[in-house]
Amino acid sequence: MTQPFSIAIHGGAGTILREQMSDALKASILADLEKSVRAGHQILAQSGDALDAVVAAVKVLEDSPNFNAGKGSVLTNKEMVEMDASVMHGKEKNAGAVAGVLHIKNPIELARDVMYKSNHVLMIGEGAEEFAFEQGHQYTEQDYFFTERRYEQLLSMKEKGLFALSEAKYPDDKKYGTVGAVALDQHGNLAAATSTGGVTNKKYGRVGDSSIIGAGTYADNGTVAVSTTGMGEYFIRQTVAVDVAARMRYLHEDLSTACDTIIQGELKQMGGEGGLIAVDAKGQLHFAMNSTGMYRAGIDVNGHFSVKIYADE
Repeated sequence: MTQPFSIAIHGGAGTILREQMSDALKASILADLEKSVRAGHQILAQSGDALDAVVAAVKVLEDSPNFNAGKGSVLTNKEMVEMDASVMHGKEKNAGAVAGVLHIKNPIELARDVMYKSNHVLMIGEGAEEFAFEQGHQYTEQDYFFTERRYEQLLSMKEKGLFALSEAKYPDDKKYGTVGAVALDQHGNLAAATSTGGVTNKKYGRVGDSSIIGAGTYADNGTVAVSTTGMGEYFIRQTVAVDVAARMRYLHEDLSTACDTIIQGELKQMGGEGGLIAVDAKGQLHFAMNSTGMYRAGIDVNGHFSVKIYADE
């Protein structure tokens, strides 16, 4: 008998405006989301491990300029890209994460290497890159990550002295860009992965929730796998990802109740905007957000594919 398996992905949540979404951009984003979720699902269908599935899914999004991770990462105050990522496998609660990497094409793969090939959970900056090159990762010039769109965003924010745009040129300028994936495999393993370029115009080596286990990423076999996206500082303070697991484990809340209570309740009350994706031990998927949109897609235990952008879909 085939055990249930499913996968969900996200490409960031926040203010995403229909009136500024061109047909061409929408088609490109939807195509990337579908390519991502199907890449992960194919691994699951072949009885692969949930962690490999979420890494494969996130890698597709890192390689697209449409999302704030990898190729599409936003620029810091110094006009550089600094990327964070993390992974977690629910079987033994193994995890790996990197923060502030500048020259790694796919930080999510490096996070997996930290988990499997080191004795550590989190590596940062130059040390993380030194480890990466020892593991065979290629040095990637900053030019690879540069896009005109992100440069325009940076100039606009510098002019206003902001870290979030008050006026939008693109449909998702006010979106908190992160990408992520969660999955249940045929062996009952849950896994989660999250990757980001952070926030535009960030200074001082700022790190958000995407590389913080328990805040941006969490997985526990028998309970849930979670990947978050939003205003990182709030997600760290609220330890959102592990809070979902705790509510399910100790309060015996179902998946949707646990997710929505946090996203629509305590997080929102603090002023935190964003969302999350989650999958439970039975393969049920849930997408929660308190924003106007979240790029997201999923393939459930019945093989049904869905892809959405706006909160009211």
